[in-house]
Amino acid sequence: MEEMKEIQHKLLRVNGINMHIAEMGQGPIVLFLHGFPELWYSWRYQMPFMAGHGYRAVAPDLRGFGDTTGALNDDFTKFTTLHVVGDIVELLNILSPDQEKVFVVGHDWGAMIAWALCLYRPDKVKALVNMSVPFTPRNPIVRPIARLRATYGDEYYIIRFQEPGEIEEEFAQIGTKTVLEKLLTNRNPEPLKLPKGKPFDKSPVKLPPWLTEKEVDYYATKYEQTGFTGGLNYYRALDLNWELTAPWTGAKIKVPVKFIVGDLDITYNAAGVEDYIHKGGLKKDVPLLEDVVILKGVAHFLQQEKPDEVNKHIHAFLQGFSSSD
Repeated sequence: MEEMKEIQHKLLRVNGINMHIAEMGQGPIVLFLHGFPELWYSWRYQMPFMAGHGYRAVAPDLRGFGDTTGALNDDFTKFTTLHVVGDIVELLNILSPDQEKVFVVGHDWGAMIAWALCLYRPDKVKALVNMSVPFTPRNPIVRPIARLRATYGDEYYIIRFQEPGEIEEEFAQIGTKTVLEKLLTNRNPEPLKLPKGKPFDKSPVKLPPWLTEKEVDYYATKYEQTGFTGGLNYYRALDLNWELTAPWTGAKIKVPVKFIVGDLDITYNAAGVEDYIHKGGLKKDVPLLEDVVILKGVAHFLQQEKPDEVNKHIHAFLQGFSSSD
């Protein structure tokens, strides 16, 4: 990927942390928000494409990830959606003090942060393309962790991520690169279970055509430096998010949205999600939802697995709101 050389890297002082951003191109800002276990690098196919079509592509390493430093990784209470959206709002104030609204593209936790950004600060977002994780309205009765444990049991990955240090120790024994290979190449649409003491089977990983050894090495190098705790803190703050977001119970997402998900994605196959997306629930909570795209035979990391298709979907949607070509 020759275009990768044109991506510029900066460190910005943002909301009390040092945020690393990658950026490329000129024009209306498209802010790309990654998930776990990802980095800005997950958008390596989208950034040159959007830059080539007259946009300024910006992809930060979120709080706790990659080359973004300064967050207290040993304190998961500093990783609520309010903290992370705070980082994003300040980043946008720095990048574009005069540009009121920007385009946002999110995936996985980046999608959840993008939903939260639209909930807390819709004045910042012109239009949103979100992937993998649909909007989840707050349930005022049941806390998220209790609901997930009751639905999927104690081996469910989000439950296994809850105890600080525990899964990190298991991942350390397996090795950073192997853990990343197992997570990035998982195509099983069933709920992800990580049994205690042996979260993954011993079978060697055969990398798919869309993921090279060199790409895995990039992720592994960064996670070797930072560890997994920063990313895991997002899961550990789920119940705290629930407490803090009580004022937004029943609030709707009021920005134009396109939603994209693979039919093999574990999120799409989670309990009740397919019906919620297709039978009016998502449209009710996201009234300006304009399009839902289901990519056939595609798993969770869709923007890396099917970059050309995803790029076209992003561009086609954003075109409708922009004077860029």
